[in-house]
Amino acid sequence: MRVTFLGTGAAMPSGRRSQTGLLLDADDDSLLVDCGSGVLNALARTETGYEGVSTVLLTHHHLDHVADLLPLVKARWLAGAEHLEIVGPQGTKELIDGLLDVHEYLDGRIDLRVREVVAESFSLAGFDVDARETRHSMYCLAYRFTHDDGPAFTFSADSEAFTNLMNFADGSAVLAHDCSFPDDVDVSNHPTPNQLGETLAGSGVEVGRVYLTHLYPHTEGRHEEMLESIGAHYEGDVRFARDGLAVEVE
Repeated sequence: MRVTFLGTGAAMPSGRRSQTGLLLDADDDSLLVDCGSGVLNALARTETGYEGVSTVLLTHHHLDHVADLLPLVKARWLAGAEHLEIVGPQGTKELIDGLLDVHEYLDGRIDLRVREVVAESFSLAGFDVDARETRHSMYCLAYRFTHDDGPAFTFSADSEAFTNLMNFADGSAVLAHDCSFPDDVDVSNHPTPNQLGETLAGSGVEVGRVYLTHLYPHTEGRHEEMLESIGAHYEGDVRFARDGLAVEVE
């Protein structure tokens, strides 16, 4: 499985990072996870492209995770694609219906299928997926992905760091985790480096590598400081994700 970070930013633009989006590729299977602003353009730069992705999985419905959904629908229609499946937590159908009410000329242009999931296990676009509710200001799901019984990739989505979420990621070859702000920002619904490091260490999880993502502009120029804060508690391999980074999950 290959994970490409299409967007590693958040709701406040930095000029350097698109909003949240991940592309998973394995054999001939591809899955787009979240579709924030800038993700469609980043997807177009990949070998898979928006023509090659017929399924989108949403973690939640905040704008920085869904802003490019209708642009993706339109791009696939203009490219001659016949269908797109959008999967996400409860309320996803209402979200898509509302977007199409505003841009009604897109309604019916392609076969648009919407499916809602909860914290459960399911199969999607050739991947086996487990979902777990996070701690965020909106109902949000973290996902653990495997393909043909290979090594696992876990995406925390937007969430505070807490033990049950770490246990969910235990044994993953790669964990991409929210680390939105440095330690001197008083924040809820997202972790700071110190909170993330303490939780990783305290839970005793074993993961091959941790990538920090969902990065606000406040983190720019402070990466070393943030890594040191995590490293004061957790001795594992922790790195910053960046837009365009492709990681082999092995």
